[in-house]
Amino acid sequence: MSKIKPSKGAPYARILGVGGYRPVRVVPNEVILETIDSSDEWIRSRSGIETRHWASDEETVAAMSIEASGKAIADAGINADQIGAVVVSTVSHFSQTPAIATEIADKLGTNKAAAFDISAGCAGFGYGLTLAKGMVVEGSAEYVLVIGVERLSDLTDLEDRATAFLFGDGAGAVVVGPSQEPHIGPTVWGSEGDKSGTIKQTVPWDRFHSGDVSTLPLDSKGEIKFPAITQEGQAVFRWAVFEMAKVAQQALDAAGISPDDLDVFIPHQANERIIDSMVKTLKLPEHVTVARDVRTTGNTSAASIPLAMERLLATGEAKSGDTALVIGFGAGLVYAATVVTLP
Repeated sequence: MSKIKPSKGAPYARILGVGGYRPVRVVPNEVILETIDSSDEWIRSRSGIETRHWASDEETVAAMSIEASGKAIADAGINADQIGAVVVSTVSHFSQTPAIATEIADKLGTNKAAAFDISAGCAGFGYGLTLAKGMVVEGSAEYVLVIGVERLSDLTDLEDRATAFLFGDGAGAVVVGPSQEPHIGPTVWGSEGDKSGTIKQTVPWDRFHSGDVSTLPLDSKGEIKFPAITQEGQAVFRWAVFEMAKVAQQALDAAGISPDDLDVFIPHQANERIIDSMVKTLKLPEHVTVARDVRTTGNTSAASIPLAMERLLATGEAKSGDTALVIGFGAGLVYAATVVTLP
């Protein structure tokens, strides 16, 4: 017989508040066209993207996270010192250690909250949300701050016609706390590592350390390129369109929700054509509000779902208490989907 005392947490968890931060600089497609042979019409027709935000030197991963988190904490109606854990999902914090979450937790004024980073690409928000739910229910933290943040402009090859127009910067955050009713459904998540090469960093960091510059990519001026994100566009598109709709349906089934019960659909903001295909495959009714933040924010990876959620609530397109299906998918290839009640 075990001598270990069982943990005691809340019966359930829910999202209590949301916040977002978009960098001040707005970058239209015309700027992207200065370095690639394309057109505004082609970019819009292929992705739906019209503009994106790029961060300044002052708009660091930490700074954007703190701005978004402050809004989420205020929206949740709690104080920062009540946060028991900070989970940051990002692929664009370039210091290997320590985790940027520790700096964010300190600057927000948490009381020595547990803090760590995760790397789950565009599914990172869903991964973080699942971890937060577990902590609240298990009892290791009463309130958990989940942040998705990216400066993907730092990892964009502006001469790559396939990806130069895709990525943007920003931060989104939510506070997850206790609930007497279930407001975050079961997570359907997983990975397909056999497809990991379809979205990847062009050059691993240790290639630079080796000193063999002959293996490094060069730009049009003959200078060594900084590592960037590259992808096999058609392969990723097919996977997202055909496989992620299945995952989304599994999340609905796990939550005991039908498409008719939904109020909002918030998919990862990767490409509007993917979003349209998923809506069609899932046979979502016309009354379901669909997030299309990708048009003006681009693909912000881990930040895209909380940023889209925050905008829908701010504009009144969605309201507190709405039932929403969220799904993220990307490099790995990884995915995570769940049904939530909006804060």
